[in-house]
Amino acid sequence: MKFSVVLVGLGLAVMVVMIFQAVRQEIHLRSLKTGITEKSTEVKRKEQSIIDLRVKLQEMKATMVSVKSMTEKLKISKTAIDISAQEHTTTLQTCIKKKADVQKRKANEGETILKLTTEHTSFKENAEGDIQNLKKQILERDQAICVFVDTTKEEARKLCGIQEAPK
Repeated sequence: MKFSVVLVGLGLAVMVVMIFQAVRQEIHLRSLKTGITEKSTEVKRKEQSIIDLRVKLQEMKATMVSVKSMTEKLKISKTAIDISAQEHTTTLQTCIKKKADVQKRKANEGETILKLTTEHTSFKENAEGDIQNLKKQILERDQAICVFVDTTKEEARKLCGIQEAPK
């Protein structure tokens, strides 16, 4: 009987060890299953975040395309504005030069007009002086003639400035 007790004890010990091993494996499997579930949940979250990032990346690419086209449009308009500003500057310089030329010409013409006015005034004064001299000479000549003119005639009296006929 000793043998059977030992055999039963040994069988019991083997069974306890096997139960222990089975329970330990079950616990280990359960922890692995829980870990796999957590990891798959984490993988799904990361996949979703990757999908969200891809969507955001596509949106950013679309935005970048529109920004690039706007940038090109702005560059074109800036170039047009620069060309226009340069043309306006050139036109302004031309106008300033023309204005300076016109002012010089105006000053020269003003001087010429002043000179001509002065000359005209002096010629006018000379002419008036000459006219007065000629009038004097004519008057003196007429008076010299009046001495010899017959004052009985109407024309002679008018010429000499006599009012009444002498008697």
